[in-house]
Amino acid sequence: MSSLEPRPNRSRPRPAWIATLAALVVAAGMAPTTPRALFDGKTLDGWKKADFTRAGAVRVEDGRIVLGAGEPITGITTTRTDFPRTNYELTYEAMRVEGEDFFAAATFPVGKSCITLVNGGWHGFVTGLSSLDGMDASENETTTSVPFENKKWYRFRIRVTDAAIRCWIDDKEIIAVEHAEKHVGTRVETRPCEPLGFAAWRTTGAIRSIAVRPLTPAEITATNKDLDR
Repeated sequence: MSSLEPRPNRSRPRPAWIATLAALVVAAGMAPTTPRALFDGKTLDGWKKADFTRAGAVRVEDGRIVLGAGEPITGITTTRTDFPRTNYELTYEAMRVEGEDFFAAATFPVGKSCITLVNGGWHGFVTGLSSLDGMDASENETTTSVPFENKKWYRFRIRVTDAAIRCWIDDKEIIAVEHAEKHVGTRVETRPCEPLGFAAWRTTGAIRSIAVRPLTPAEITATNKDLDR
């Protein structure tokens, strides 16, 4: 071929996988991360019975952790040391099997402290965070009433960032509160569940599908928006 002749066009269409990879890179800060299961559905591996006086039995059956009714309280706490303290999402499902009070109050880390999402306390309806600035779930700005039914599963989702705590039940948001300038703590009744655990008050509760995942940068930003102030 003469050097004066035009060179053939050797360009090739860009493979589809390159465009896909580019899209994934762009979306990396937005796509949800993969949850890590904290309960295998068969054993209490990663958990232990919390140190409550006159607690009921704790057992695993039918893919769920059952907290037997205590006098007054029964609970579990994690034995893990790698649970995140901020910028995470905790999910679980819970059922009040028998009784009329909270059946799976979740205690979870918030930075250097912990707090509890009470579900159906004070004889069955009060739901909220205990405690904020020393006020418990029945008297602070997170107080709400949820008519929980016995023998019905509910899906819970909790997000924690350095600025906010947000909670959902069955995809309905029930709590969105800024905590950075508040005193965050637990009531003495649930402290044996720290840093992560569940408790039931004179009630039989069941928990399953417990998982955690880190929040993406985009999710952190979204979680911190439109907070109660």
